[in-house]
Amino acid sequence: MKKFLRNNSLSFVFFLLFVISIIGQTVTGFKQHNEEMKDEGGQQVAITEYLSSGHFLQSTFENWESEFLQMALFVILSMFFYQKGSSESKDPEGEEEVDREPNPRRKDAPWPVKKGGFVLAVYRHSLFYALTLLFLLSFLLHWYGSLKEYNEEQLLKGLPMETAMEYLGNSRFWFESFQNWQSEFLSVLAIVVLSIFLREKGSAQSKPVDASNYETGE
Repeated sequence: MKKFLRNNSLSFVFFLLFVISIIGQTVTGFKQHNEEMKDEGGQQVAITEYLSSGHFLQSTFENWESEFLQMALFVILSMFFYQKGSSESKDPEGEEEVDREPNPRRKDAPWPVKKGGFVLAVYRHSLFYALTLLFLLSFLLHWYGSLKEYNEEQLLKGLPMETAMEYLGNSRFWFESFQNWQSEFLSVLAIVVLSIFLREKGSAQSKPVDASNYETGE
């Protein structure tokens, strides 16, 4: 059991941090939403109802959307673009292990590699496909949640509501997206560039402390 926990501790810690954060977001968002409803003369909701409200869906999935977009783009763009000296880049000067052709005769090769054909063709890019799918799902749920929240506000003000297609052209929706996208792209830029010159001993995201600034990759 100890070995299992140690071997999966990074996933467990981040999952725990996620659970703590989503609970904190839910509780504080629930209180904020009901305070806003009280001030605006709207109907306050129970916490179970809040989980399907536009306020919760919009605030949750606009963040997930940007995270999965950032990761999907980083995965695919790092195939073709380089940053000399960064621990987050392939070395532009030589062949990388990650570029070699899969060997179905390798003893511990995943089953899609041994299966070959269409299954292997999909598996070659499965990480990008999965992240892109998660981005699209998050985008749709953000769209739905933001539309629901917007129309609830419009109803309280006695103003006309919008359809889903009309709201797709609303600057409010895209502002919510772009304000998150820009921060994610900036964070990737920061780790790519800072890892050229700075180190974190023991981290998989850093080069060895004594490595040259021009050394590329982990």
